[in-house]
Amino acid sequence: MRLVLTALIFLAGMFDLFMAVSFLTSPQQTAAGFGLAPLGAAGLSTLRADFTAFFGVGAFCMMWGAWRRNADLLLVPTLLFGTALAGRIVNLALVGPYDGWVVPVGVEAFHVVLLLFGWRNLPHHRIAEIAA
Repeated sequence: MRLVLTALIFLAGMFDLFMAVSFLTSPQQTAAGFGLAPLGAAGLSTLRADFTAFFGVGAFCMMWGAWRRNADLLLVPTLLFGTALAGRIVNLALVGPYDGWVVPVGVEAFHVVLLLFGWRNLPHHRIAEIAA
């Protein structure tokens, strides 16, 4: 079961890495799929930097945590995707649903559930254990 779990986390990380590279190399096209459009060079820079950071850091921590079987590394992407999921839920409550809202909410919820399950079931490598 741990092998399947680590494989799923690693594959989800690869998906997020692909998203990070897509935002870095072609932010306008990738952002359009999210319903976003940059306003000038500053907007393009924000898309390129912030979304690459979000997906890239999440992907790195997921893939490294899965590879090393280190559940502690999974907390970072859990918080990233959990915060994004909470923001979407707040938006649904305040603004209401929009066309296609189920997909991003589902992807973020899948990430949170998968990562929490991984955090509970994979070994933890605490700093104190490493230093000893």
